[in-house]
Amino acid sequence: MNSSYTLRQFQPDDIKWVVSINQRCLPENYPEQFFLGLHYHAPKAFFVAEYKDEIIGYIMCRIERGISGFGRLPAKKGHIVSVAVLQTLRCMGIGSALITAGMKGMRDYGATEFFLEVRKSNEEAVVVYEKLEYTVRRVLRGYYRDGEDAYLMVKKGDDTTEEGPIDE
Repeated sequence: MNSSYTLRQFQPDDIKWVVSINQRCLPENYPEQFFLGLHYHAPKAFFVAEYKDEIIGYIMCRIERGISGFGRLPAKKGHIVSVAVLQTLRCMGIGSALITAGMKGMRDYGATEFFLEVRKSNEEAVVVYEKLEYTVRRVLRGYYRDGEDAYLMVKKGDDTTEEGPIDE
């Protein structure tokens, strides 16, 4: 299906689409200003997927500084804050393509490793992350507002998941 959808960097005019997808797909919802703030700080790591001239998915990320989970040295870490694809268009590789694009964007800011939090019950997403070589580092008890646990998943910042060019 790759020829049917395209990925491009998020533009502020896309905000209504992205907020709508977030509200329809995820229990964790964010105000417009949160999305726009992440875009302002890391525009190269915020992508949307388009299909038939409509935005059908997004990924937003940020760069954080901290201690490496892979060697205890200072590191720039890429944090996948939120990724979603409309339910009717899942299982077509769009989510994986968005994650790969987001990681490339975070590498452009110097990220040497990546992490995310995902609901333990979101088995579909966990499988996608594992295929992209993320591993569960630990369980975050009661992480979500509703009390559900999350997996903290991590990936060393190598280039093993690089795929072809991204349409921009």
